[in-house]
Amino acid sequence: MTPPQRGYRCECWTEDLTEEWPPTLLASFDAYSAPQADRWVAVVLRTISPALDADASDAAWEWLYEGRIETRRALLRAEPCTVSVTHARTRTTWTIRPVLFLPLAHRQDTELPACAYPRDRVESQLMVDGLASGDA
Repeated sequence: MTPPQRGYRCECWTEDLTEEWPPTLLASFDAYSAPQADRWVAVVLRTISPALDADASDAAWEWLYEGRIETRRALLRAEPCTVSVTHARTRTTWTIRPVLFLPLAHRQDTELPACAYPRDRVESQLMVDGLASGDA
């Protein structure tokens, strides 16, 4: 059995600051190392920074030059991190938190259980199984 693997759950949330709606999950990413996790945020910030207003662009580049180092250190200590940028009336927040990825059960050359099939297929399969075993 494969043991759980340490990693980071990365999410990007947006929030309209003028509305009373809760934040909306915009994107997510599973990272398997601290560098991979903070790189996900860095690539996005570099990509969107030219479209941001001056204050938001400055905040993005401040994190890229200074905050990213602290983020990486915190991730290596298994601490969650957030990075936020506010442009006009929208706040975008990236969250990175340590997680354990559990291995999924895996099948090798086995039939799915009967509950995985529509009822008519189950009955047909049961009849075939019964005929094949000589019960009919």
